[in-house]
Amino acid sequence: MLFEELDGIYLHLQGKDRKEHGKGYEMKLAIAYDGAKKASEKRYELTNKVACANFEGAEKFRRRKEGVIAANYKVDEINLRVLSGDGDHWIKGSAREDTVYQLDTFHRNRAILRAAPDPDTREVMQKLLYSKEIEYLLVYIETLTDSVKDEKQEESLRELHAYFTNNKEGLVAYNRRGLTLPAPPEGKEYRSLGAMESNVFSIIGNRMKGRRKCWSIEGGNNLARLLCLKTTGKLQSVISGLVSHMPEKYAEEVTTTLSAAKTRTSIGKGYNGFDTAAIPTSLKWLKEFAKIRPVY
Repeated sequence: MLFEELDGIYLHLQGKDRKEHGKGYEMKLAIAYDGAKKASEKRYELTNKVACANFEGAEKFRRRKEGVIAANYKVDEINLRVLSGDGDHWIKGSAREDTVYQLDTFHRNRAILRAAPDPDTREVMQKLLYSKEIEYLLVYIETLTDSVKDEKQEESLRELHAYFTNNKEGLVAYNRRGLTLPAPPEGKEYRSLGAMESNVFSIIGNRMKGRRKCWSIEGGNNLARLLCLKTTGKLQSVISGLVSHMPEKYAEEVTTTLSAAKTRTSIGKGYNGFDTAAIPTSLKWLKEFAKIRPVY
């Protein structure tokens, strides 16, 4: 079995790319893995995980994802794929004939939380989901929509009904559908999907989103490739492979040791912000505050 999880994250653009595509643009991200193994008493880690990310259209990204999978797995030996996503067309469109689609549980549960008017209603919806009564769930949401008086609440319930209707085939988890599943390899387990939100942050979001960061399409794609290789533990081997084909003068290993005294001063093109940052003369209290040195 092969598990695939896909999602997107919007990043700010800069320069000519901002003029062409707008302020934000979606970077697509995919991970694939063949199971999970127990790392500690309460924690599991994905096994043989691969990842790819790029600012590109659905079809190009699908080919990129399949290329990464083919480069790391024996695709002819994959009997079943399980695909998890938030229901976007580009995600569902990447499913193959041997793929079982599942609506990502995070997005599914978040949709219920945002639309349900009270905890009792949410509990009913969750029970209908767990008991696989999908048709009754849709009828329940539709009936509830017609009975509420608040317009915003009514609109939220209609959006929930449409979302679940469009993803009806994926509302029940793959391991609760009665499918005949291959036995997991020794030392691995087939667990429920739901690792994508964490990977979106750890691979892309933590480095590329927030703090007024902006990217060109080319620069963002290049950094995303490096981050995917780094997260999956393949960066060193790729660099080593590149070095083996480079002239010797570029492959020389250089080791530099910084003394304890130099670590607190400007090194290279950097600067010590405590000494060089300009503070308006009118803010005397801020000048005094800036004199306080950090504890190392």
